[in-house]
Amino acid sequence: MSAAPVQHRLALLGGGFSLDDDGVLDDWLLSHAPTARPRVCFLPTASGDALAYVERFLAAFRSREDCEASVLSLFQRELDDEGLRSFLLAQDVVYVGGGNTANMLAVWWVHGVDRLLREAYDRGTLLCGISAGANCWAEGSHTDSFGPLTFLPDGLGLLPGSVCPHYDSEPGRRPSYRAAVADGALPAGWALDDGVGALFTDGRLTETVSRLPGARVYRVERDGRGGADERALPCRLLK
Repeated sequence: MSAAPVQHRLALLGGGFSLDDDGVLDDWLLSHAPTARPRVCFLPTASGDALAYVERFLAAFRSREDCEASVLSLFQRELDDEGLRSFLLAQDVVYVGGGNTANMLAVWWVHGVDRLLREAYDRGTLLCGISAGANCWAEGSHTDSFGPLTFLPDGLGLLPGSVCPHYDSEPGRRPSYRAAVADGALPAGWALDDGVGALFTDGRLTETVSRLPGARVYRVERDGRGGADERALPCRLLK
């Protein structure tokens, strides 16, 4: 009897422990982990491994009985290449925090973490994150990594298209992302309001949820007339 095929899963988050106090989005996330008590590794690279961010993650996840939490620091790296690979591939969930998307990707490439995350994804690890941690999985993203809002054509490319976080909460996000898609600077993609989650299985959107009644996930595509179409997707309200 042949083994079941590996599911390749990504979750884009518009919240979680770093924005919300109720844990609802993180509950939803862990419900899709490949094991009952998953090993969850936090990558705070985009924040420069900010101590306060790490402490907030540990406070939220080490108090949970349904997972085993750890943190991977690259700015004070302690593992050699083989140790780094063994550690990351032993995780069931890799949770990437927010911050500077461009800087994070550069650090990952120097340390080979980009290759290890692709390998983990191929093995069935659930990859996820918020803000920069949502941007990184796509081919391109909408970012303030360089100061003003702009497009970043680089990403791991595990998710086809582009991603825009904070669609409803940061001034200028919506028109700037739509313009980037309209003129082809970014491919068609997914925009996330704060408070939502989107699960992709084998590159296909399979679930959208929200912890807030009005928050949505949007599909944004070129309209063929020099503009962009925006389509709000129904989201199941989490309780």
